[in-house]
Amino acid sequence: MTHEIIRIKSIAELHQRLGLGKPLHPLISLVNLEEMNLQPRPKNQKVVTDLYTIWLKDSSCGMLYGRKHVDFTDGVLLFIGPDQVITSTGENQDHTYDRGWLLGFHPDLIRGFPLAEQVLQYNFFSYEADEALHLSEAEERTITDVAENIRAEYEQRIDNHSQKVMVASLDLLLSYCNRYYDRQFITRASSNKGVVVEVEKTLKEYFGTDQALEYGVPSIHYLADKVNLSPGYLSDLLKKETGRSGKEHINYFLVEKAKNLLLSTNDTVNQIADMLGFNYPHYFSRLFKAKTGLTPQQYREGA
Repeated sequence: MTHEIIRIKSIAELHQRLGLGKPLHPLISLVNLEEMNLQPRPKNQKVVTDLYTIWLKDSSCGMLYGRKHVDFTDGVLLFIGPDQVITSTGENQDHTYDRGWLLGFHPDLIRGFPLAEQVLQYNFFSYEADEALHLSEAEERTITDVAENIRAEYEQRIDNHSQKVMVASLDLLLSYCNRYYDRQFITRASSNKGVVVEVEKTLKEYFGTDQALEYGVPSIHYLADKVNLSPGYLSDLLKKETGRSGKEHINYFLVEKAKNLLLSTNDTVNQIADMLGFNYPHYFSRLFKAKTGLTPQQYREGA
């Protein structure tokens, strides 16, 4: 059965959906999960918000985030950005939680602050559910303390300094999260190396057939789907392991492949560009020169 997609546009609407009273601040709220009074949701009900939300969870929540089921135990942070899709699984109809909290804020809160641009660089707001951040007890206390400081600020009388203080605290909280994700990538280094190998294998197979001719240059979304990760998580993983983001990784492979073709075949530059999936040869030449300092023809002649 198909249900209408529910869109939550404000903190007030979020409170209403969570069975809570009116929020104390129109643009941000911290809610203890045990205070929520959710009504049973139909299976496959999709919800999209205009908000950034951060969930600290420790029990089953009966929902899908992206394509993955969310069912965590201790100290797990899940990040959901604006326009991300949450789907009810129809499970956990009593909607009770042992502990945890939900922090939601509207983009208008940080508009005009440096954080408005910085938050766009935090790919973890588009990670899949099983790519969530697993916290140690000490890390969980640190994150929760910062979140509680935000609550304390908006529970006081709002003054000319309130927004600045809350945004600074949000900035600190997200900086901690970014640090802890770095730690998580390091502790998973062995499995991450396996992902890098799989990405390399996928690229070789892609360019070893006529797929580039038919479908063009592969995207980070294509590679992420092949290794069962979200595009943002895969790009960050590659950055940690190789020093190159997902797009940079693909471009590096393209240039190396082009070098081999330029030196080992008599194909024209336009033919090579076509084989590598470029609809317009000048895009290929521009990329090649940007990465090598030479045009494809100069590289061929100078070798």
